[in-house]
Amino acid sequence: MYARRDLFKLGLSGASIAAGATLLPGLGRAEGYFGAQGYWGAPGGYGPREVAVHNLHTGESISAIYFDRGQYVPDALAAMNHVMRDFRTGDVHDMNPQLFDLWHTLRDVTESRQPYQIISGYRSPKTNDMLHEMSNGVAQNSYHMKGMASDVRLEDVELSHLRAAALAIGRGGVGYYPSSDFVHVDVGPVRHWG
Repeated sequence: MYARRDLFKLGLSGASIAAGATLLPGLGRAEGYFGAQGYWGAPGGYGPREVAVHNLHTGESISAIYFDRGQYVPDALAAMNHVMRDFRTGDVHDMNPQLFDLWHTLRDVTESRQPYQIISGYRSPKTNDMLHEMSNGVAQNSYHMKGMASDVRLEDVELSHLRAAALAIGRGGVGYYPSSDFVHVDVGPVRHWG
């Protein structure tokens, strides 16, 4: 069993990390990830998985080994759930670990070394209703409310390349919002828009 300090590092960071855009040299590697069961569906497969995020609204950051020795790490998942909470209401919800698996794969395929910048993670029904009233672009039954979706970007990956990698992996929904500078990814049915 790992000590909590070995599983993740929590910290606050307001400073942005300067990085250049990658030309997505690993996109061809996405072919190896087609068929999600072969990558993250295999029990005990493929060793530790780590993910790093920075919540742009709260300023919180976390880097966590959330999967190791064939199982998800409960303390790391709980810490990720907290960072991914609805920043408007403070509500915390269990995020679907397959979303973190998708992020892990996306970082590998894009060869990113930066944390995900989180624009939106979990949304409470109250927040989602408010956003839905303000915009037709917010689904009434959003996967954000189920802990299955996130709106993200990576500083060292061009937004169009992040979208292309998510589409190539073919795992869940992919929405492209270049004017708002994020890509929506979820672990619902395969579909895309934008």
